[in-house]
Amino acid sequence: MTDTNTLQARLDAGPVICAEGFLFELEKRGYLTAGEFVPEVALEFPDALESLHIDFQRAGSDIVEAFTYNGHREKMRVIGKEDLLEPLNRSALQIARKVADRVPGNFMAGNISNSNIWDPEDTGRQAEVRGFFDEMVGWAVDEGADLIIGETFYFAGEAIAAAESAKASGLPVVLTLAPMAFQEMADGVSIVETAQRLEQIGVDVVGLNCFRGPETMLPWLRQIREAVSCHVGALPIPYRTTEAEPTFFNLSDPHAAVPSPHGRTFPTALDPLYTNRYEIGAFAKEAYDLGVHYIGVCCGATPMHIREVAEAVGLTTEASRFSENMKNHFMYGDNERLADNVVALGDRA
Repeated sequence: MTDTNTLQARLDAGPVICAEGFLFELEKRGYLTAGEFVPEVALEFPDALESLHIDFQRAGSDIVEAFTYNGHREKMRVIGKEDLLEPLNRSALQIARKVADRVPGNFMAGNISNSNIWDPEDTGRQAEVRGFFDEMVGWAVDEGADLIIGETFYFAGEAIAAAESAKASGLPVVLTLAPMAFQEMADGVSIVETAQRLEQIGVDVVGLNCFRGPETMLPWLRQIREAVSCHVGALPIPYRTTEAEPTFFNLSDPHAAVPSPHGRTFPTALDPLYTNRYEIGAFAKEAYDLGVHYIGVCCGATPMHIREVAEAVGLTTEASRFSENMKNHFMYGDNERLADNVVALGDRA
């Protein structure tokens, strides 16, 4: 990267878009198992992963984030495939590098994330998790990553450990938190204080991702933006979380005729609770107006959502060629060739 095309320079100049949410989208496409959510697709169906990256890239994502979320040693042990850990990581990184190189100025990001085994009271467990981070960051550096993204941390201590490991790479670091419904980090540290501590470590972008939709993420973004001087990131889920149900773990669907067998809408029965694309666009515009320059969408994202984000902050993407155009729609349009009697049916349809 040249000095004028570093992450910092790009963020100083305007919005940088980052697509996340590969787990949900690839599960829907039939390439990984809900519940386990291990990214074996990088080894088993690399073409499917590459295709999704390209779709997000065409929609406006400036960052091709290697799909190594949940690709850490503990998850691979859970499914009995620890021997595939390094091959999986390297394959995901190589696919991301290949896609990023298609578009001049795109970044390739290595990824580390919540381990789900962090224990604030267990120093041995903490050291184990740090080891996960160190090896994944090392593979990312080997495979030519331009930055490291640490994401979806709900323990402050784990977020700090991830930031320290990522910073040791010498690459730019993005670190995003995912507070649960109790409105603080799971180890009792305030969300804003955690963001400030990450900035002090030298993280280039701090912010929030996942768990929360637009309505319940924005209030925290305002506080973080006021509390830190570095760039801020925002990647909500595209679901209608509320003050009463602040994360997608809490979301209920009383109208479901057939509820999920595990008793919650998360993660496989969230579909009726989607935001629409316009709500995602409005969130992106409001976040950008707050001074949040690193913007995307997390679990539940499709390329359509990423395009909506990009266009909401003034960008035109390759996929913008196919942005909506209702003037030729038989029900809404005003094209002179549309039949008046059929257009009139719209009021009764």
